[in-house]
Amino acid sequence: MTPPAQHPVQHAVQHDTRHPAPPRKRRTAFVCRVHAPQGYETLPALLRSLALSNPAVCEDFLVLHAGAPPALDAARPLHPRLHSRPLDADLSGYDTLVELEAHWTLAPELAVQRTPAPAPPLADTDFRAAYFRLKGAKHPELTVHLGLPLLTERPSVDLARTVALALREQGRYEEAVEALSGVLERAGADQPRFHETLGSLLVAVSRYAEAETHLLLATASPEVAPKAFSQLARLAWLRGEEAAAREYAADGLDAEPVNRACRAYFTGEAGGGHPPEEPEHPSPGEQFAHAALYATGQENAGDKLLPEAVRLCVHPDSAPDTGPARWHPVPVHRLFDERALAEVNARRGLVVGGGGLFLPDTMPNGHSAWQWNIPDALLERITVPLAVFAVGYNVFDGQGVFEQDGAPRRARFRRSLATLTERAAFFGLRNHGSVEKVRELLPPHLREKVRYQPCPTTVFRKLLPDWSDPGSGERTDTVHINCAYDRATLRFGQGYGHFLAEMAKAVRALGGLAEVRCAPHTPADERFVHDLRREHGIALPVDPLYDRSNTEVRALFRRTKLVIGMRGHAGMIPFGCGTPILSLVSHPKLGYFLSDIDRPEWGISVHEPRLGALLAERAGALLADHAAAVADVHDRQELLWRLTRENLGALHRDFGPTAPAGAVPGPRLTAEAAPGPAARRPASATGV
Repeated sequence: MTPPAQHPVQHAVQHDTRHPAPPRKRRTAFVCRVHAPQGYETLPALLRSLALSNPAVCEDFLVLHAGAPPALDAARPLHPRLHSRPLDADLSGYDTLVELEAHWTLAPELAVQRTPAPAPPLADTDFRAAYFRLKGAKHPELTVHLGLPLLTERPSVDLARTVALALREQGRYEEAVEALSGVLERAGADQPRFHETLGSLLVAVSRYAEAETHLLLATASPEVAPKAFSQLARLAWLRGEEAAAREYAADGLDAEPVNRACRAYFTGEAGGGHPPEEPEHPSPGEQFAHAALYATGQENAGDKLLPEAVRLCVHPDSAPDTGPARWHPVPVHRLFDERALAEVNARRGLVVGGGGLFLPDTMPNGHSAWQWNIPDALLERITVPLAVFAVGYNVFDGQGVFEQDGAPRRARFRRSLATLTERAAFFGLRNHGSVEKVRELLPPHLREKVRYQPCPTTVFRKLLPDWSDPGSGERTDTVHINCAYDRATLRFGQGYGHFLAEMAKAVRALGGLAEVRCAPHTPADERFVHDLRREHGIALPVDPLYDRSNTEVRALFRRTKLVIGMRGHAGMIPFGCGTPILSLVSHPKLGYFLSDIDRPEWGISVHEPRLGALLAERAGALLADHAAAVADVHDRQELLWRLTRENLGALHRDFGPTAPAGAVPGPRLTAEAAPGPAARRPASATGV
């Protein structure tokens, strides 16, 4: 009879809370203390049992040793995060340590299964094959680590697709294409899922002609056809072939009438929609070209406001014109080709931004490795003044595609970034964190060109000539909450249940102070409302910002008393409207912004153990003295506006002599003097 399963010892690591570390995901590690050579002999069996019993679990595995570091050659092929440390190593960087013994065999849910007669150990190849025969979810890192060697040992089409999907999840598109190409001769025309996966990955590396061939093969299957046609429509749009995009989308709707992606390309909403019609006789020499992400339909509300904010900022006239008479749109995701180059060079200048364009995914391409789909050769041939304005480095913690030495995307991005910086007359990034990250990726002689330019959404009050702050009694007695769910694993790790439970506590507490409402920027953000009701019995009213105009979004943020947001622009836009904010920090950029305005206490990590209590406490303090909180927002905003005006003066000197009066530099405030991590709080300012 098998003895009952037991569980390893787990304990929390104690941290010094007097000087809290920057917000980050909670870190867990397995710890195995090895005191004798026999421990190293049984370690591979422990690692195999861990992967086979818990295939979706992949945390750091620390082998603690006394004396010389052990030889782990036999164990390293079995786990992607295997590290050796001395017994007295400092492990305070982890929040939870799970103690394991080298002779143990693990069962599901990390139970310890002690069998009287353990089975003979599997050979590495057999172990890897056994892992991929398991049903259910598998961790992408384990999938790649075990799958790539198995593809060499026992190649198959299904295995190649599984590994390629895991590589795609990690942003390793070139390697994913290579994995599929290795079994291409084995893949028949009757394997549509293989061809759809390969086709979409070929789009991601900008091998468009090959991508179209494989996607067309995938349309032969009724089950795969709708997705394949939507990919073909996207590919046609990327290449500037509007009619073909609409035809592919129509074919996709014939196959699946409710397919949202095909519907968006058929109506012209996807990819930023059709460029707005320009005046009948526009004068290109009086226009700026504007390379940006143009969101439409039910896409991200923050992305819809960004192009308008940039245009208002660059041209803050008494009657600002953000339309086609003054601006020529350049959708960043569309391939920048010879025609686009000629159109841009006929304009007065080119503005790139704002938003988090330095991002490896969303709409990946092989030309630049960031969001603007432009080859270096064409970027070098832009002859008009070029300004990079309030762009952000938008990479998540744990999404280190741009930081990994030797990664193809890192090399491609660095070349494109250097070309862009060399070409730019003005290069402004929206927070100091982005400035530091981008400078690290540039050659030394280009680093000083990168300066700090706040996102123009943070100074909306200064940009709109008809703006008026809400008067006494005009604000609604409401608190709006936004939560984001794109890249949920990168945001929450394994802590989503904890986050939701803590938010339930906060919502209940805040309900006694104001009406709590949800402000989703995308339809996917409404998951917060559904999960909160299902798991905790709390119902929240919803104000869907993705269905509202830019003016309506600003009006809501102008009137509400407090916005608690997880998206970057769920904080920056209400702040720009003069409304107090608190940030649910699941991405470094939120901390960057709060550091720039010297208000780090306005941010709370989604992984904070006391999230609910802290959020209720800080929100309550802001609401209790709301007039002072609003005055503090205005004070912080004034610093950003003064720096913006100075930057605009420099920008317009490069773009020509007809700079608008509103862009005359204000009081001297350099990037070094702008509010940052070391800035002091004014004596009159109040905080939480």
